[in-house]
Amino acid sequence: MSQQTWTAVDAYFDDLLVDEDDALLQAVADSEAAGLPPHQVSPGQGKLLSLLATLRGARTVLEIGTLGGYSTIWLARALPADGRLVTVEADATCAAVAAANISRAGLDGIVDLRVGKALDVLPRLADERRDLFDLVFIDADKPSNPQYLEWALKLTRPGSVIIGDNVVRNGAVTDAASTDPRVQGVRRFTELISQHPRLSATTIQTVGSKGYDGFTLALVTR
Repeated sequence: MSQQTWTAVDAYFDDLLVDEDDALLQAVADSEAAGLPPHQVSPGQGKLLSLLATLRGARTVLEIGTLGGYSTIWLARALPADGRLVTVEADATCAAVAAANISRAGLDGIVDLRVGKALDVLPRLADERRDLFDLVFIDADKPSNPQYLEWALKLTRPGSVIIGDNVVRNGAVTDAASTDPRVQGVRRFTELISQHPRLSATTIQTVGSKGYDGFTLALVTR
């Protein structure tokens, strides 16, 4: 099967099942115009994140890696009016684009955008001692995934869901000898999940407009 076929299939299902309004479409357009890398989730993946948050009954979400705010909008829209989504972005340019996109979508009252390196921001979140998170979406630099998992566990409770994006790496995740730190970060992330007594998880491989990749979904069990 070819990338062309995967993209066409994505387009077929997106046309029927995924509603991208002007705020979402403009978020992608503005991200591209600002020169941000095209790493945001696909429309179908954005809808999946929204459905997972809804199924969980999430009121609080943590997103590690905002980029232009596309996935942020999908997740925030799944929350109740008094919900809270904290999203962390290390790059100031990305954060500025995201802030404008989030505001255009009318989500300023729900989304709390923190600018800074996640490994600096996450300890401060823990110190705030506010509500723990019902869902954590990890979509930032892959070498830091093991540390992000550690903080996600500190900031969640039984019943919370932790989602890791881009874990298949076009199949490279199977290469134990890989010198790519992104591959090794994902491998260590997965190994830690497999060994952790508080987590039950699986990985779903995906193909589509974003190529060959996948999500890891972990449930905090205790």
